[in-house]
Amino acid sequence: MPIRVRLDRLLLERRMSLTELADRVGVTIANLSILKTGKARAIRFSTLGALCRELDCQPGDLVIFEPGPPDDPDEEGLQE
Repeated sequence: MPIRVRLDRLLLERRMSLTELADRVGVTIANLSILKTGKARAIRFSTLGALCRELDCQPGDLVIFEPGPPDDPDEEGLQE
């Protein structure tokens, strides 16, 4: 997927652990880990807002678009 999450970089810059962020945001460590590793398929705006609030960042600091071929044909609107 051409959407990349830069949670690792922000945590490192803020000297914050994934566990601390999970506690502050009210999301499980497992769900943050899925987001951090790029395996998440979606994120709620409320979660994105809470992450930005706790990391003192903008959504564009956390999520970026890197053009390239899609990982899955459905992303191009193709149906099997």
